[in-house]
Amino acid sequence: MEILSSRILLRPADLGRSRRFYRDVLGLAVYREFGPADDPGVVFFLGQGLLEVSGHGPGPSAGPVMIWLQVRDVQAEHRRLAAAGARVLREPVVEPWGLTEMWIEDPDGVAIVLVEVPADHPLRRDPR
Repeated sequence: MEILSSRILLRPADLGRSRRFYRDVLGLAVYREFGPADDPGVVFFLGQGLLEVSGHGPGPSAGPVMIWLQVRDVQAEHRRLAAAGARVLREPVVEPWGLTEMWIEDPDGVAIVLVEVPADHPLRRDPR
């Protein structure tokens, strides 16, 4: 199988609420909007991937799907997201495997893991 493109698709219970969360609270950049101008679907940049928030789901979609986002400074993101009203499930903690992780959730209960890779960790690719 040759994968040319991919994205995560979310079908939220309330499209407007989720659009605001991913755009205004998380601060994700918009790749494109589509559909009706008064209630568009939105595709956000998600690092090397894309996240599409569109359509309408039947209700809370919490479950086995989680979103993993690597950030440069998880403590700064914790302060910013808490001030913006994001629901913090777990404050930043250094895990036994050496990554600093915090957990939040989107308005439908989708778990979002924010991860900081310390400079001395083997996963570190960007030496800045």
